[in-house]
Amino acid sequence: MMHYFHRQVQLWGEETQQALQQKRIAIIGSGGLGSSLSFALGASGIGEIHLVDFDEVSVHNIHRQIAFKVGDEGKNKAEVAAAVMQERCPYVEAVAHTCDFDAFAAKGIDVDLIIDATDNLPTRGKINAYAKSVGTPWVYGSVEAFNGQVCFFERASFNDVFKITQKTPAGIAAPIVMHIASLQANLALRYLAGLSVRKDYLYYLFFDEAGELITQKFGLPTA
Repeated sequence: MMHYFHRQVQLWGEETQQALQQKRIAIIGSGGLGSSLSFALGASGIGEIHLVDFDEVSVHNIHRQIAFKVGDEGKNKAEVAAAVMQERCPYVEAVAHTCDFDAFAAKGIDVDLIIDATDNLPTRGKINAYAKSVGTPWVYGSVEAFNGQVCFFERASFNDVFKITQKTPAGIAAPIVMHIASLQANLALRYLAGLSVRKDYLYYLFFDEAGELITQKFGLPTA
């Protein structure tokens, strides 16, 4: 196993890599963000990864949802992403849940971290409420057009920071999806490996009119 994770072991040693095998996470959503998270975290050595999505692959998903290919249309997204994980890394147990978040939460599965890969505010509000009720941190991520947001929520409440409304997403470019998922994955992996993580701190990234990538940072209220 250590040969497979050689470059990571160079970062933090065999003991930390072994410890990752005992970690369990849940990724809520297997679409754009969830697909990229599957690639980024599915081969990192996390022992058990639960993938939650009730939706099926559509042809218009494939350009930005990198776990899928032409021919996957009509298949459940979580099941396809889980299969991709297992094919790439034999040291992870990928578990697909073909249901919505409410049904997954009702299963009462204990995890070390929840990662949001959804595309709507109401579900994120539910993730926040559930995470608070069980005392589990979660990583928020959202993308739209050429901008995105990321935050590691521990004490702050998503529901206090964002107005929970139904909103139809705008168009989206594939690279920004992978970029935001990468930032989420880095926060998640650092936390699970016992490295420092800035918590309750919102990162807002966007490209300005000149094409420069701008990152803004906001501390969130925790009381």
